[in-house]
Amino acid sequence: MLDMRRMQILRAVVTSGSVTAAARNLGYTPSAVSQQMAALEREAGIALLYRTGRGVRPTDAGRLLTEYATVIGRHAAEAETALAELRAGRTGRVSMRYFTTAGAPLVAPAVAALRREQPGVQVELRLFELDDPVLEVKARRADLALVVGERDRVTVDGIRFVRLLDDRYRAVLPLGHRLAARPVLELGDLAAEPWVAGETPGPCLDPVLDACAAAGFTPDFVVESGDYATAQGFVAAGLGVSLVPELGLAAGHRPDVVVREVRNPEPVRAIQAAVRAGASPLQPALRGLLVALRAAAASATGAAAAASATGAGAEAEAVPGPDVVGSAPPDGAA
Repeated sequence: MLDMRRMQILRAVVTSGSVTAAARNLGYTPSAVSQQMAALEREAGIALLYRTGRGVRPTDAGRLLTEYATVIGRHAAEAETALAELRAGRTGRVSMRYFTTAGAPLVAPAVAALRREQPGVQVELRLFELDDPVLEVKARRADLALVVGERDRVTVDGIRFVRLLDDRYRAVLPLGHRLAARPVLELGDLAAEPWVAGETPGPCLDPVLDACAAAGFTPDFVVESGDYATAQGFVAAGLGVSLVPELGLAAGHRPDVVVREVRNPEPVRAIQAAVRAGASPLQPALRGLLVALRAAAASATGAAAAASATGAGAEAEAVPGPDVVGSAPPDGAA
């Protein structure tokens, strides 16, 4: 195996034309340079230099190794520069898995901000299809996954959960519903209503079921929609009421439904970023993405609160009260 450091010394000797000049340029003694050249010749198994008076000239083998040493030196310098860029977070690659409702309000602004701050970082985005996207992080197929989980979990099975935001659920009612004039609803007020499920059983539905259980009832799901936009359509058609998280309403809601706060209790789901735990610090690109996600989460929380405060008042004025003819829902509908 050829020693790369000795090849660079050979290049210095050939370039300067003598062992003495190369030693002076490198800060070595001439005898040290000569010893390194002798060792390199033993490794190569062929003579690399021959003397010409006070100087040296390369043999064909020496010229060949000098050319390769030049290329290696250039690549090594490029590698050092690239590594410095990577350490500084100016380059790199990070892979993220996300779920649908986090896409527009969280992922899009976070990636846009990361590109502005670290334009050399490449981000791979995939909408996950697995029940548990944390498996992708464990298997190192992804660096980060956005998940919904328990609010107090920190590290589980080698995965660290970074809390981004608490996503509060809002009641979605048909326009003209008997409860639509109220700006805030008691969750128990919806106990006798038919319900539209905006999600399949799992971590997104669990906060709704837990809150309803705490309020003393089990929701009667008459429709399973599978997504929040479709759920709004079923609600608008008068098939039932629904609870939708604020991120699910981030793109706005239909004009033929009303959105109200709920309390006692208020269902909340915790949105977290799952990353691999360990003693070593996060790579700069991943750390930058986490910072951007936290900023996007803060903005999304503020926007949702403002929209809820302004929207509730405007809708309350537009929605007829329960004493107005036609405000009551038809039989079998909410």
